[in-house]
Amino acid sequence: MLALFYIFIIVAIGVSFWQITRIMNFRSVIASDQDNAKQGKYSIYFLVFLYAMMIYCLIFMNVIMLPESASFEGEHDDNLFNISFWLIGIVQFLIQFLIFFFTFKYRGNKDRKAKFYADSHKLEAIWTMTPAVVLVVLIGYGLWQWNNVMDLSNVKDPVIIEVYSQQFRWEARYAGEDNILGLGNVNYIKGINTMGVNMSDQNSQDDKQVTELYLPKGRKIHFKFRSQDVLHSAYMPHFRAQMNCVPGMVTEFGYTPKYTTEEMRLKPEVIEKTNGINKIRMVKGEDPYEFNFLLLCNKICGASHYNMQMKITVVEQDEYDRWIAEQPTLASVIK
Repeated sequence: MLALFYIFIIVAIGVSFWQITRIMNFRSVIASDQDNAKQGKYSIYFLVFLYAMMIYCLIFMNVIMLPESASFEGEHDDNLFNISFWLIGIVQFLIQFLIFFFTFKYRGNKDRKAKFYADSHKLEAIWTMTPAVVLVVLIGYGLWQWNNVMDLSNVKDPVIIEVYSQQFRWEARYAGEDNILGLGNVNYIKGINTMGVNMSDQNSQDDKQVTELYLPKGRKIHFKFRSQDVLHSAYMPHFRAQMNCVPGMVTEFGYTPKYTTEEMRLKPEVIEKTNGINKIRMVKGEDPYEFNFLLLCNKICGASHYNMQMKITVVEQDEYDRWIAEQPTLASVIK
């Protein structure tokens, strides 16, 4: 399906260049009524073709979209996307019809005289105020969602995790029983203290450093981000979450996982995508793919940027409690 889409793009570009060349050759030619009628019909044909491609993309290209949000907060991101998508889609559908149908209906004819129409204050008000109102509603919803993700001041008993980025890997640190992360700075990086944790800070003693994220389902996760070297971007697409990791400062956001990894693997959308990926991998002779949540870097941070990812596993609270209890504290590792 994707190959067919690429072929269409190539053909469309080729036809465009061909038409431009023809237009340049016809600069001195005056179109007749017959030519105008022909071009009017072509506009209708193109409109039908355009609608057919739109319907094709909506039905068959939907498989490349992300599945349902795996976080409760991400549901509002999906709502914003869907509302914007359908608003733009409906307007685009109507505008394309008006452009090409009017091109056909009012094609050049020597027996037809154009009517001069200066302006309409009513129309001007409608097409100015309507988009303004729509944008105010969308932006207001977006700002509410932004605060929903960013304001963590009133969260009760969150899981606090620091995600540390460096070329070209991720590391993470869980707050211990005190649920307070110890201080960290690149100046403390030495030996196995790869995250630069200040071990003289009492809050650092029970922190736990890991190379894979485990998250409990249904509990707020408070992420804090630091970068050792360049600008990275912590991107968790299935949770609809992304934040820049900036050297010299701490950034943060939070979300609440809605599905465990096992539950997500059973979603029809995920099964369909996984089967599609494995068909390609089978042809290449590669091992089968199994769905996992991932933390990716969404900034081009260097030569191995593409390989900068960390596995995220979402489990039930009791399984998370067992896993976190098994992780050694920094005080027992860094001596």
